[in-house]
Amino acid sequence: MSKIHFFTEGTGPAVILIHGYCEIGMMWSDFAKALSEDFQIFCPDLPGFGKSILPHGEISLEETAVVLEEWMEENAIENPIIIGHSLGGYVALALLELMGNKIKGIGLFHSTAFADDAEKKEMRNRAIQFLKKNGVEKFVTSFVPPLFSEAHREEFADAIDLAIEQARQSTLGGLIAFMAAMRDRKDRFEVLKNFQGPKLMIAGTEDGAVKIEASRQQKTAFTDYVELEGTGHMGMIEEKERTLEIVRGFCEKTSLKS
Repeated sequence: MSKIHFFTEGTGPAVILIHGYCEIGMMWSDFAKALSEDFQIFCPDLPGFGKSILPHGEISLEETAVVLEEWMEENAIENPIIIGHSLGGYVALALLELMGNKIKGIGLFHSTAFADDAEKKEMRNRAIQFLKKNGVEKFVTSFVPPLFSEAHREEFADAIDLAIEQARQSTLGGLIAFMAAMRDRKDRFEVLKNFQGPKLMIAGTEDGAVKIEASRQQKTAFTDYVELEGTGHMGMIEEKERTLEIVRGFCEKTSLKS
């Protein structure tokens, strides 16, 4: 058994929404409810987050993809559309490399197919040291608010509080393991470019985690590319109605393809 905890809503073509770092599957609850009118939505907790167990002290994105493929087989999830936020996008790309045309379409929500550069790797190393020294609580309360664009933080104070509360459900082992997995992940731009199915990118012009310049460099690899002006790393909250309609339209179009 894969030991992946998840919730599901609706019936119809399968759509998997994968949460990001310091998040849990329940972050997608509003999206799942809205999209469940036309699709069966699956929202897993990645190992070490929420109620899913991290099997051992380290995990790679490749191992995570294998675990999720097993979970799909256990739950008879076939030809899914997979959309991932941030870390969830990295996992979606690892699944794409593993499963190929068994995936109907892929969406990157504030994510990237590129590997970390040297500066980003060093930042992740510092984060790991901070986690080891200070633990989950101090990390998540400092990590989550800057994910939102500075201009939106006061407006979305309640949403930030909820995101912090959900982030507290991360285990220390999960946070350390996936920080290292993100640091060490390989470039999957060619995997993305060579995939013939529908591909969506949603990018924020004020995203501090995935710079808009990097998103623009990948634009030609996507069938659907959307920039959210003035939005940070949390477009599904900062621009919920718009991004929900973008995701709905992408899923509707993708599900109709043979």
